[in-house]
Amino acid sequence: DAEMLGTPDPELAATMGFSGFGKKARTFDLEAMFEQTRRTAVERSRKVLEAREREKEDQTEKEFRIPCSDSSASASSARGAGSTLTEREAVCSESEDNPNEALSGPSVQSRSSAKGPAEDTDDDDDDDDDEEEFIGPPLPPGFKDSDDDNDNDDTEEEDNNPVKKIPDSHEITLQHGTKTVSALGLDPSGARLITGGYDYDVKFWDFAGMDASLQAFRSLQPCECHQIKSLQYSSTGDVILVVSGNSQAKVLDRDGFPVMECIKGDQYIVDMTNTKGHTAMLNSGCWHPKIKEEFLTCSNDGTVRIWDVNNEKKHKSVFKPRSVQGKRVIPTTCTYSRDGKLIAAGCQDGSIQIWDRNMSVHTKFHCRQAHASGTDTSCLTFSYDGTVLASRGGDDTLKIWDIRQFKKPLNSADGLPSFFPMTDCCFSPDDKILVTGTSVKKGGGSGKLIFFYRDTFQKLYEIEVTDASVVRCLWHPKLNQIMVGTGNGLAKVYYDPVKSQRGAKLCVVKTKRKERQAETLTQDYIITPHALPMFREPRQRSTRKQLEKDRLDPMKSHKPEPPVAGAGRGGRVGTHGVTLSSYIVKNIALDKTDDSNPREAILRHAKEAEENPYWVAPAYAKTQPKTVFAEVEPEDDETDKPEWKKRKI
Repeated sequence: DAEMLGTPDPELAATMGFSGFGKKARTFDLEAMFEQTRRTAVERSRKVLEAREREKEDQTEKEFRIPCSDSSASASSARGAGSTLTEREAVCSESEDNPNEALSGPSVQSRSSAKGPAEDTDDDDDDDDDEEEFIGPPLPPGFKDSDDDNDNDDTEEEDNNPVKKIPDSHEITLQHGTKTVSALGLDPSGARLITGGYDYDVKFWDFAGMDASLQAFRSLQPCECHQIKSLQYSSTGDVILVVSGNSQAKVLDRDGFPVMECIKGDQYIVDMTNTKGHTAMLNSGCWHPKIKEEFLTCSNDGTVRIWDVNNEKKHKSVFKPRSVQGKRVIPTTCTYSRDGKLIAAGCQDGSIQIWDRNMSVHTKFHCRQAHASGTDTSCLTFSYDGTVLASRGGDDTLKIWDIRQFKKPLNSADGLPSFFPMTDCCFSPDDKILVTGTSVKKGGGSGKLIFFYRDTFQKLYEIEVTDASVVRCLWHPKLNQIMVGTGNGLAKVYYDPVKSQRGAKLCVVKTKRKERQAETLTQDYIITPHALPMFREPRQRSTRKQLEKDRLDPMKSHKPEPPVAGAGRGGRVGTHGVTLSSYIVKNIALDKTDDSNPREAILRHAKEAEENPYWVAPAYAKTQPKTVFAEVEPEDDETDKPEWKKRKI
């Protein structure tokens, strides 16, 4: 084969007549080509680096020329002519002596900021640069592309202007129902959203599975006729805590099936420590941030309880908030710190009380007058760094606290109306912005989502969400999307196509699935395993194929006949029927004769009977006497009669 491809026999070639094809096949040495390309790239890189270094040296010379002259003069006056040069003077003198000398060695690459071997200063090689852009040795350590520079500029702009960090350029609206969306929950990965409301429903939304129609894939009522107060995924995202208006919290799995239900306490026991569970309506609840089986609930029975998913028969521990007089006070919201070591509760007397998780008797931190007494503190949340606590009060304020100095707030904002006992506040993923929603009365304007600087509490930005109250807000750190629950049954998702990840971006790009026409013909398949073979239906292999067959079957796809109006036709009975009774019933209403005077009713037929006797008259024609009817007498005028003879009306 090699001989045939390379140098064939000359005699054979002359005999066969293909002597002209006897040239040797051209061979390519790939290693030599790569070596040549590499050398060319190295040469170009060297030229670029030399040009860059010349520019740097010129700049360095200009910068250090004046300081060098000053320092050399002072050094000569102080230490004389024999004094040694300082390091800076040595550098200056070297740069002055050798202004055009190119740096060599590995330090050149480490100090350079070359943008790659593909760049060339010569105009003649521009076309070659486009072709050989990615050929050459590895990029130097100080390499920065122009795109990186642009990204750095953008990040610097965002740091200077935090409004650009808020992902609000796009939004989608999920229709939960018509009543208030009072609970929102996102799993840690951000794949699923759950919403709960005053209509008792909990709806599951899967961003990856939804299309542009934005329909929930599951809806259920886990707590029957109780409003949903709080929903939260656990730290692993495998179970959901449901807190409703009853006294028993529930835990569901990811698909909405029940896992456990807390026990109800004995309401006749006075000391709440001795009863196994809550005895009054729940207000709030949350999961432990580190321990996936532990969660926290607070109730109108004046207790905050810790539970374990694996033990539904009894709580793990009880915390009892107390007022200044030592009396029982109702906690309206509760939360864990970010490390899970502290438990905080906001109470109806306006206080915020914080316990160590392992010590349930005495509070570790306490602020008696955090908010106005008699108002429901609707939310407590710790910052991501764990040093700051934010509280949303029922007195229309938002405050931020350092729990180590718990006497007065670091900052406070007022004029934020709140009509709901679960109005939220949350921190941005970078911990620099604090967000909360405002409530409005019906027809009183738009509910807003308001953003504050965490450090100065200056109002940064606001979003007009809808013409109803903004109840829940949630800023997911992984998705960088903001979820909002409103008072008119909407769940809105704000996102930015560039700054946000996954979430709502997955479903808005999917087109609505068209309903196949074959799906309109659905026929139930009856399974009869013990039927005789002659009566057994053939097993359906494919639903779609069967539906297409049913569409072609004239009997199964026959449109039902509309009801017959009027008389029957085509062998079909009319609406009134054909029996005698139905005919009589129908004609009863049609008989309009006035039978108020029976004498006139009989005499109406007298003339016809006399002229054309048919039934009775012929039989008695010879013996029948002549009928004599009394003549109608005109009514006498009763004016002449005495009073006692007059007819009484």
